[in-house]
Amino acid sequence: MTRTMFHSPSIRPSEGAGTKLADKDRKMTTLALVDDDEHIVASLKMFFEAEGYTVRTYHDGEAALPALTESPPDIAILDVKMPRMDGMELLRRLRQTSELPVIFLTSKDEEIDEVIGFNIGADDFVRKPCSNRLLAERVKAVLRRARGGTAGPEEGDHKPIVRGKLTLDPNRHACTWDGHPVRLTVTEFLILQALAARPGYVKSRDQLMDAAYDDQIYVDDRTIDSHIKRLRKKFREVTDDFDAIETLYGVGYRYTE
Repeated sequence: MTRTMFHSPSIRPSEGAGTKLADKDRKMTTLALVDDDEHIVASLKMFFEAEGYTVRTYHDGEAALPALTESPPDIAILDVKMPRMDGMELLRRLRQTSELPVIFLTSKDEEIDEVIGFNIGADDFVRKPCSNRLLAERVKAVLRRARGGTAGPEEGDHKPIVRGKLTLDPNRHACTWDGHPVRLTVTEFLILQALAARPGYVKSRDQLMDAAYDDQIYVDDRTIDSHIKRLRKKFREVTDDFDAIETLYGVGYRYTE
């Protein structure tokens, strides 16, 4: 089944503790805003600081790159279209050394931009104009995924998954293959975790979407294929003969030990 990318200000998050970060977590969260529109940056900075975040701002990708690389925030919100270095190029360069959670802001309606963005490791897209509250919910959703889906650190005690040469530690968001570290984005980690949790069992694209994305985020099933392709590429940089993720055409994927 294909689910089309959809972002709507009318979506209401479900109630309960899981829908928001605990206050103590939010106050420790640093958020970076990168957008050449000074009015948008000022508005979002004021909003997120009122919500309890520490906010750093930049007006183009070239200025943001060294700062985000040398002192990474907990999450970054990037505009796609910027002078000197646009958001796509900024993310490409960040992904060479970092798996920083990233949300794109875009005023474009072309689906290809979102496909390219997910291919290079974006975690979510939000189209402008959007409400500050909607964007805040997107930030919380990505941070929940990055922190293992829990509202507080005391609830995040998950045992590492060991499958042959693979070790996944959800508490530290750490992945190794035969002792060698493999850097994964939040989405890649969650997809691999869903597959490795039950080796030999087939997971459909819809099931992997459910494992890796918040209920409020809808993606085309080709996005899952793109993530699988990136996962395989990263593991093959460690070992040329990596074949633990098997494709069952027309069905989905499974992890084989």
